[in-house]
Amino acid sequence: MGQIRKSAAHLVLCAVLGASGVVASQGAGALANEKTVPTSQAEISLSFAPVVKKVAPAVVNVYASRTVQERRRVSPFFDDPFFRRFFGEQSDRFAPRSRSRVQSSLGSGVIVSEDGTIITNHHVIAGADEVRVALSDRREFDADIILMDERTDLAVLKVRDPDDAFPVVPFADSDGLEVGDLVLAIGNPFGVGQTVTQGIVSAVARNQVGVSDYQFFIQTDAAINPGNSGGALVDLKGRLVGVNTAIFSRSGGSNGIGFAIPANMVEVVASAADDGGIVRRPWVGTNVQPVSSDIAASLGLERPSGVLVTRIQDGSPADRAGIRVGDLILSVGGTEVDDPDAYGYRLATKKVGGTTKFEVMRGGEPFMVEISLERAPETVARDAREIKGNSPFTGVRVMNLSPAVAEELRMYNEFSGVVIADIQARSTAAYVGFKPGDIVVEINGAEVTSTKDLSKLTAKRQRTWNITFKRDGQLRQVSLR
Repeated sequence: MGQIRKSAAHLVLCAVLGASGVVASQGAGALANEKTVPTSQAEISLSFAPVVKKVAPAVVNVYASRTVQERRRVSPFFDDPFFRRFFGEQSDRFAPRSRSRVQSSLGSGVIVSEDGTIITNHHVIAGADEVRVALSDRREFDADIILMDERTDLAVLKVRDPDDAFPVVPFADSDGLEVGDLVLAIGNPFGVGQTVTQGIVSAVARNQVGVSDYQFFIQTDAAINPGNSGGALVDLKGRLVGVNTAIFSRSGGSNGIGFAIPANMVEVVASAADDGGIVRRPWVGTNVQPVSSDIAASLGLERPSGVLVTRIQDGSPADRAGIRVGDLILSVGGTEVDDPDAYGYRLATKKVGGTTKFEVMRGGEPFMVEISLERAPETVARDAREIKGNSPFTGVRVMNLSPAVAEELRMYNEFSGVVIADIQARSTAAYVGFKPGDIVVEINGAEVTSTKDLSKLTAKRQRTWNITFKRDGQLRQVSLR
């Protein structure tokens, strides 16, 4: 921010409307990177229409449909034990009958390539059998799902059989966004049709939203409602700064607190569609924790900053670069990181295969280190196995844990062990209470170090099962007979 302040409305005038008279009166050279509030009625009366005309054709409505099987009860007494006791097998004729029903969902999307590549939210099209998109000019197209990334709540669609080049919204560098910047949200709220709302950036780097693995959102007071999901959040130059994804609301409508996925993360997912449809994220082999006031004081810091390294995988890029447990990571790629969410986000927006510089503090002395950005390796064979037979683990699918498996299962604090990857519904294991992500440590005093060990131990008939497992970093024990 410069010392001389000019209005955001002047930026519209200079960059979008091209009103040279006002620019000249204020000094054209001073307007390039300056922001301030309107100072006159003339400035307040300026319009966002040129930005909307530029962007709106590239924002689409997304219609997703899926076929579901639902059970329809003929008799409301079917589940009543008293009823079944007296009617026995005859009650089967009252059993639930299955029928197909088509569910539809509505959202928005943004065209980011002339060939019809569209970004939307994962939750808009999750489970969809068919996807159709409608443009603002009323053209409609079937679309194929190219990529779905639940971890970022993003998905990539591709228009099927396009008839011409499509308008696009270019990406902005979302790291340049500041609190107070004017933004426009474009989407299809409540299915009423394409709608534009205006507001400001209320906050950046929000990390308690809970809709994806990467908690690093732009917060805006531009009205966002159901149906806006996947729509565009743009700046006054008509560039995509974020994809609208969630709202905070007690009523289901906009309360002025909406969240968007930053464009830099969106661009990573969009580019992955051209790379085999797989999002490849860098792995450096560190676990980190926030820096509290007490930790900051013990490290001689004036205030909490950076993230503290708590664990390093042997042979990982961080290990080879000389990072140690207890080091304080202050920045990644030249950008400060103040919490684990920011640290994870900065890594996730880097490309696999390159290197990036980490600013590290050790013993009160800062220094720079360059770390390779690699894919998480499968250090041991996963050897996935389905556990059958008669044991508390019947119905689970287990794997040997490695950095690659931990990445797939979204387990960011574990590097080794035997992990429960999946559990069959209504199985013995589900009844016992095991959950995906549990790590089996010991059975009846015997250590479990591989899926082969678990398979052998569960094949033996036991009168009593004393099981030790780890959940969320905590050891737990259960005894079963």
